[in-house]
Amino acid sequence: MGEIVQLLEQDAINRKIDAITRVEVKVGTLSNVLPEALEMAFDAYKLQPTNRLTETAQLIIHIEQAKAVCVICGQEYEPASRIAQCPSCQFLGGRMIAGETFQLLAYEGS
Repeated sequence: MGEIVQLLEQDAINRKIDAITRVEVKVGTLSNVLPEALEMAFDAYKLQPTNRLTETAQLIIHIEQAKAVCVICGQEYEPASRIAQCPSCQFLGGRMIAGETFQLLAYEGS
């Protein structure tokens, strides 16, 4: 969350935004980012007077479900972990096509 707040600060300065009221991020289910931890850190950053987040700023987290495609049979499936069996041919270790994202999508402020 610290890196996101730094990115927000830099961009808000460039755009002459004094107060950030809403932040949207995308978190993949296999990204090693815990949404609950993000929310706790965001709440802590809101209380610090050294950044532009307002005390009532909202954090919106969009969850990206994991998806993989089998390199053998082409089956697309939702793996429970990074190394998972294809449900069609049982090949171990498909190519991840979604679910590893951790991305700042947008923010609002004035």
